Amino acid sequence: MKKLAIIGASYLQQPLVKKCKELGVYSICFAWEEGAVCKDLCNKFYPISTVDKDAILKVCMEEKIDGITTIASDVATLTVCYVAEKMGLLGNPDKYSLIATNKYLMRQCFMDYGVPSPKFCLTDGQIPEMLNTFSFPVIVKPTDRSGSRGVEKVLKRDDLQEAINRACKESFQKKAVIEEFIEGREISVESISFKGKHYVLQITDKVTTEAPYFVELEHHQPSSLPEDIKTKVKSIVLNALDALHIQYGASHAELKITKEGDIRVIEIGARMGGDFIGSDLVKLSTDYDFLKGVIDVAFGDFDEPHITGNKYAGVYFLCEETKDILPIIQNAKKYPEIVRAEVTDSVLRRIEQSADRSGYFIYQSDKKLTLEQLLSKS
Repeated sequence: MKKLAIIGASYLQQPLVKKCKELGVYSICFAWEEGAVCKDLCNKFYPISTVDKDAILKVCMEEKIDGITTIASDVATLTVCYVAEKMGLLGNPDKYSLIATNKYLMRQCFMDYGVPSPKFCLTDGQIPEMLNTFSFPVIVKPTDRSGSRGVEKVLKRDDLQEAINRACKESFQKKAVIEEFIEGREISVESISFKGKHYVLQITDKVTTEAPYFVELEHHQPSSLPEDIKTKVKSIVLNALDALHIQYGASHAELKITKEGDIRVIEIGARMGGDFIGSDLVKLSTDYDFLKGVIDVAFGDFDEPHITGNKYAGVYFLCEETKDILPIIQNAKKYPEIVRAEVTDSVLRRIEQSADRSGYFIYQSDKKLTLEQLLSKS
């Protein structure tokens, strides 16, 4: 039985652990015990911080693992790259791993390689002098967090310092990036790579809370973009993946498209998209087993993806702003389109980050499905 080390053991890694069990793969998870829901699902659990590279390396060498990976966690990818390189396993080059987890370094990389992305500058708490060349509004975000933590749209300079303080507080490095705000449609691109060859699996449409925090409320596949725009998007993403030196595993690229058709890369993670995008929606819409693909890459058993499905899939998240979907979640069994639904918190909040959401439902349909259609049945 092959052994796979999984960095992380929270609910984010749960689909991967379950897939290992389905495939007969021996899974070993590393994480703090608090919130480690995979502790009782995996074959072996070690209560070691996901960022303690050397401690994890020592255990992985003792366990004689055959591969290492993670999904939906930027910080964990640093440990994956480090251990893989030290043990001669498949993974992205360790010397470039920080670029794909640090928004400032990523922006610099995109600029160096001609990847279209927003104008930017770095701050460690002060308002940078370079900001005098920017036009408002701007976006402020921590250099090294995900899940919309610390992200805020700032309309005028008077409000900038407070947003910088908030972003730096959320950042592990206590630093933030200030970017020009790109008005436009938000999408993400889900891909998998092997030996430096990239395969775009799906393009996802995104709906957020809008300003000031831009927390995701919905994701839908496939994107309704015109085919010519999709072709341009794919080309830009493939170039961006090369620029980041991503060679192996899943990736999740976030982009914005202006009404004039200008495409900008916002950021790329060297891991699956969270919010069930990678773990559920790609399989539901394309019939490609993305989770199995990630495991196969880690073991070097990867086969070129073949997209055989052509369905619509998506997820809606519950919060105060979307309280109208609560009856749908509570009566999910009445809807044949709903694959899974859950209320995770009885309190509905106005959200500033992904962790503030209180539930969700995931759907799959043979034709495009709108929320209005579902609400009309409730």
